[in-house]
Amino acid sequence: MPSLPVVFGLGEVEAAAAIGISASKFRALVNDGRMPLPRRIDGRIVWDVDELRAAFKALPHDGENEKADSWADVV
Repeated sequence: MPSLPVVFGLGEVEAAAAIGISASKFRALVNDGRMPLPRRIDGRIVWDVDELRAAFKALPHDGENEKADSWADVV
């Protein structure tokens, strides 16, 4: 059985889906600093899955106050 490739980067739609939100909401979170900026590979932009995971984990749980003001506070 063939193995699936290890994924390091995701496009905007895939990155949004990975954390369970729409692309437009994801874009808003990137713009306000709660999600990391993408990396550029020639003309394509991709999000690092490890950075996405860390930024997602830094978001507050329901009912908690935010612990970090932005993705920059996490790194």
